[in-house]
Amino acid sequence: MTRRERLMATLRGEPVDRPPVSFYELNGLDENPDDDDRFNIYSHRSWWPLIDLTRRKTDRIVMRGVAYRSVTPDPIETVSTTETIVCDGSAFTTHRVQTGSRVLTSRTRRDPDVNTIWTVEHLLKDLDDLRAFLSLPHLEPGGEVETGRVLEAEAALGDTGIVMIDTPDPLCLAASLFDMADYTVIAMTEQALFHQLLERFASILLPKTKAVAHALPGRLWRIYGPEYATPPYLPPALFREYVCRYVTPMIEAIHAGGGYARVHCHGNLKAVLDDIAAMGADGLDPIEPPPQGDVELRYVREKYGKDIVLFGNLEASDIENLPTELFAEKVKRAVAEGSSGHGRGFVLMPSACPYGRILSSTAMRNYEKIVDIVETQ
Repeated sequence: MTRRERLMATLRGEPVDRPPVSFYELNGLDENPDDDDRFNIYSHRSWWPLIDLTRRKTDRIVMRGVAYRSVTPDPIETVSTTETIVCDGSAFTTHRVQTGSRVLTSRTRRDPDVNTIWTVEHLLKDLDDLRAFLSLPHLEPGGEVETGRVLEAEAALGDTGIVMIDTPDPLCLAASLFDMADYTVIAMTEQALFHQLLERFASILLPKTKAVAHALPGRLWRIYGPEYATPPYLPPALFREYVCRYVTPMIEAIHAGGGYARVHCHGNLKAVLDDIAAMGADGLDPIEPPPQGDVELRYVREKYGKDIVLFGNLEASDIENLPTELFAEKVKRAVAEGSSGHGRGFVLMPSACPYGRILSSTAMRNYEKIVDIVETQ
């Protein structure tokens, strides 16, 4: 089988020659060793063998967000300013939104040797900020879908992999406006107000999901954000309120376009697995084992694997820190548990990937071991 055929057969629940293996964010297409941007960690030569291994040996899943080609300008942008300064090599970006006499401010930090953006100040700090944000004009959904980035990536991949359309859910957009402590308190105590915020984002995301699913049918999707409503952050009843109510219509829209919806949810899953299944999810990742999560892969396969493709469940921290002989046992266990009995399918995959500029020799050996073990299946 080609790598593309293997992935698509897995999504359809058809037999495959071996379980697919994906390195998640690493796909061998988006990592450019020749880009001399100081924030590009992949320019360090320690990454080059892993990028090559990813291109040659993995069942590549390339994530792409999809935008509209042209839309009505976002009215919030007319009352917003953004500025970036560089201090001690780090980039600090400040975003301000004027709403009446109130100024909402957020700040982020990006460091050259770490492949992430840290939020150092969140836009909303209290209920008054939330009410002010809700008073801002709404963005009217609609526009022509820009399919170019997906089609270009698919052409570059050929038969070595697939593109996965990537989208947040309303909860992700809402919760990320707050510090985690403020978010959990407001989501618990001000449910009607929080629903107003979710409905604001849903009014944009759902029409867009429908339009993209129509323009780019039959693709795998990833929906991220549900983990914000899992224990210990919120009780399962609020997972149903804040996730199921808004994500189920998104999944239905993806299915209407012949696509496959993969729910991304870190952390504790056991209390919400019934709800994820009830939404009609076709896939679930990363199914983190204890202590990062609260459920074993074998349990999820036995209870839900008939209808859901399982993606997981290697911890990124184990890739970076475990001696290879010990890490190999975790890989073998994940393959055995993810493929045991009867199920729709399994993709061996880490929960994330290293994000430092220098990739350790231990991590490189462990990535090689993942491929070695899968290829012997």
